[in-house]
Amino acid sequence: MHIALFGGSGRTGLPLIEQALAAGHRVTALVRTPSKIANQNPNLTLIQGDVKDAAAVSKTVQGADVVISVLGQVKGQATDVMGLAGRNIVAAMKQHGVRRVITLTGAGVRDPKDKPKPIDRIMGFMLKTFAKDVLNDAVAHVEAFKQSDLDWTVVRGPMLTEEPMTGQYKVGMIGEDLGIRVSRADIADLMLKLAKDGGWSRQMPVIG
Repeated sequence: MHIALFGGSGRTGLPLIEQALAAGHRVTALVRTPSKIANQNPNLTLIQGDVKDAAAVSKTVQGADVVISVLGQVKGQATDVMGLAGRNIVAAMKQHGVRRVITLTGAGVRDPKDKPKPIDRIMGFMLKTFAKDVLNDAVAHVEAFKQSDLDWTVVRGPMLTEEPMTGQYKVGMIGEDLGIRVSRADIADLMLKLAKDGGWSRQMPVIG
């Protein structure tokens, strides 16, 4: 499988690259700073650039079988970058005939199928109050895919940790007993599985 990856030099992207290459996949990753990725595997291609650059995004997607995005908001960056990234990725996928995409966002982005408990409602209120711009940008990112005709899956993550992969995670919707934290390595594992098996198509599962 040839994966076009966005956010590969981040804390979730690095274990995702390691796992993808270990499984024998090819990875083409768009990164602003290639030196952050030390892996020299011949199946890894790094393209230096930015997701705000539609041409760079298009170059990354060209020839891929599937797109995976683990982009996240970076402190100090523009408050519309995630929405723009989503729109650029969708446009590039349509240009090159790529259908499948799995993208990562926070559990604060809600889905009509969610059944939030009181603690979920409190957390949602806090996000809307104290991180409104970040949340709105994440919603715009998700909407870019939901409004397309692509085969998308949005993986929503709770508190992310740096612990090793366990494979012992649950996947469902907000309001189910999924826990409040998960390792980035387990997130990477789930996203690679979804890229391969097509599960949760056009849905927004939560991992925990």
